[in-house]
Amino acid sequence: MLSIKEILETIKMVQEENLDIRTITMGISLRDCCHPEVELACRKIYDKITRLAENLVKVGEQISREYGIPIVNKRISVTPISQIAECSQGEDYLPFARALERAAEAVGVNFIGGFSALVHKGFRRGDKLLVRAIPQALAETERVCASVNLATTEAGINMDAVYQMGKIIKETAELTASRDGLGCAKLVVFANAPEDNPFMAGAFHGTGEPECVINVGVSGPGVVKRAVEKLGCADFGALAEVIKKTAFKVTRMGELVGRRAAELLQVPFGIVDISLAPTPARGDSVAEIIEAMGLERCGTHGTTAALALLNDAVKKGGAMASSYVGGLSGSFIPVSEDAGMIRAVQEKALNLEKLEAMTCVCSVGLDMIAVPGDTSAETIAAIIADEVAIGVINHKTTAVRIIPAPGKKVGDFVEFGGLLGRAPVMEINPFSAAAFVQRGGRIPAPIHSLSN
Repeated sequence: MLSIKEILETIKMVQEENLDIRTITMGISLRDCCHPEVELACRKIYDKITRLAENLVKVGEQISREYGIPIVNKRISVTPISQIAECSQGEDYLPFARALERAAEAVGVNFIGGFSALVHKGFRRGDKLLVRAIPQALAETERVCASVNLATTEAGINMDAVYQMGKIIKETAELTASRDGLGCAKLVVFANAPEDNPFMAGAFHGTGEPECVINVGVSGPGVVKRAVEKLGCADFGALAEVIKKTAFKVTRMGELVGRRAAELLQVPFGIVDISLAPTPARGDSVAEIIEAMGLERCGTHGTTAALALLNDAVKKGGAMASSYVGGLSGSFIPVSEDAGMIRAVQEKALNLEKLEAMTCVCSVGLDMIAVPGDTSAETIAAIIADEVAIGVINHKTTAVRIIPAPGKKVGDFVEFGGLLGRAPVMEINPFSAAAFVQRGGRIPAPIHSLSN
């Protein structure tokens, strides 16, 4: 249980340092919703989601009042739809996206994740049809999020899927051109995707998960930044220790909220994801934590080392606080959602190559990156290939959420609003990778995948 001192510290974090529960995410298995007829399968999906998640938003608001802690989003993740829709006789998977949208709207959640496929070793019929439907599905819906896992350390990299996703991302951007390619902000491609991730756009309910579960995502860049600033010029051991202690407190609070939500909803508690997820709000920035460590600007030499220390200390603090830390857990570096990252890009301290280096030691990958609208599908595929290779070789989760902003060029901005923020369009390498990504096949798994 939390002590009175810890509760008072948490209240101060909420009031002064932007601490919040970023999301309570209910995972729902749809494996019993399969049906040969698309209409009946979609009806079963809608009925099950609305039945189990009927009180999710109400419970989130109740807990927020009880503990005085903001709960920013209430979300749902479901079994990858490619696995459910594959049992139907239909060739068009848009009705499944529409069913998810209607269910999400009915229960009042912000997002629903799981319009997803796992293709790291190859495509099944359902995977092909789902991927084909992604652009139109994201253009038509507001709450539906999509993800595709196309690489694992054990399987290697499905380069056919990488190239296809380059094309899908381009098409998604074009279909949502009037909103600066917003559809791409709801689409992420993964290596080593976790089954219990509560964060969008990559959340889905894995096949190893229970029938229904509550996962919580906690965020606190502002809290960590304040702790680092208070520490002053101490050495790196002391710096890591203060971050660990801060992450410990934040994780304890997250698990308390998650277990209370699970109790009220009468479903199991799953995990707490202790990820430093920034927002556009002032002071709520991972980049500014790095700068508080002594770097003039995020992106300069030393940034990767600073981020490695931060990410590791957050994970250690979370692991000390709870036996149920999961999801991604660490530090996110989404450009559009972090005021410090945006400033660093504008001042030319941070570029795409440095961001890629930083993803070797952060929790996810190239996140909410805007690139010129005329960027080719082949170049996007090559960027994805580079990023998932980092995940495969290093046995970690990496991901890409990239927006080829229609009609935009380097130096322009895309505007999404809310937590998605605004992103400066970044420069990319002008040389072609087309002949490379068009080879097809699978990049083999690394030798250390043979661990048995």
